[in-house]
Amino acid sequence: MNREAINSLAWGVGIIALALVASAARKLGYIDGETVTRLVIGAMGLMVAGLGNRMPKEFVPHPWARRLRRVAGWSLVLSGIVYAALWAFAPIQLAIWGGTAAVLLGIAVTIGYGVSLRARVKGT
Repeated sequence: MNREAINSLAWGVGIIALALVASAARKLGYIDGETVTRLVIGAMGLMVAGLGNRMPKEFVPHPWARRLRRVAGWSLVLSGIVYAALWAFAPIQLAIWGGTAAVLLGIAVTIGYGVSLRARVKGT
């Protein structure tokens, strides 16, 4: 198994373990249901940030592809951090809408930069 697959599997197992531990803590009365939701969904935001951080470090043979991965990495890191922070601290409705908007904005930045970069590469 390659390193990327192991890392992704570790994230998945970690989030499932967090969900199970948080659910058990809720059943024992240590935390409430909203805290369980915030923990698990916040962890997913951190996973997006982690994946965004790894993206630009992967080898890509073409310089323009490296540029796109760098922008995609930064946009996903920032949107993942905003997503996780909103789920950790904001009211639930704001976390839902703001977190979704943050991730969609990160994706839009990546797509927009990719389209503009493709136009520049084709123009040369």
